[in-house]
Amino acid sequence: MLNITPQNRRFIRHYLEMVIAMFAGMIVLGIPGEAALRAVGYSTSELQADAPAVALLAMATIMTIPMVAWMRRMGHGWRPCNEMAASMYVPTFAVIAMMGAGALDFMGAMGLEHVLMLPAMLVAMLARREEYSCDHRHHQHGDALTTA
Repeated sequence: MLNITPQNRRFIRHYLEMVIAMFAGMIVLGIPGEAALRAVGYSTSELQADAPAVALLAMATIMTIPMVAWMRRMGHGWRPCNEMAASMYVPTFAVIAMMGAGALDFMGAMGLEHVLMLPAMLVAMLARREEYSCDHRHHQHGDALTTA
């Protein structure tokens, strides 16, 4: 039976917050991104066809920005934020390489990118389980932003 301690609840909550932030980024940043592309006479579909690696990197970026912003708001330091960002980009680089080798088309790469990001986030979190099991709202890390 799963032991749901307060620490385990916080760990699970953080993972779910990261998934929600990913989806929020796709909506909140994806819509203006599409509008910006259209303003210069381009579209996401054209970007996917003409520069699929750029489209995959853009997707990773629009998911990473709100994740890192939320982590900073919740009191996490830059190191875990950077590790969480890496959990978005490492799978992206892997699928870009697979696409470049001809093993995947764009849609296969996009699907695999998203699937691989979820366990990559979990691995980053398990490597620092204590980081994600404590309540960061009540303290700041030493590398947090300071005011002058």
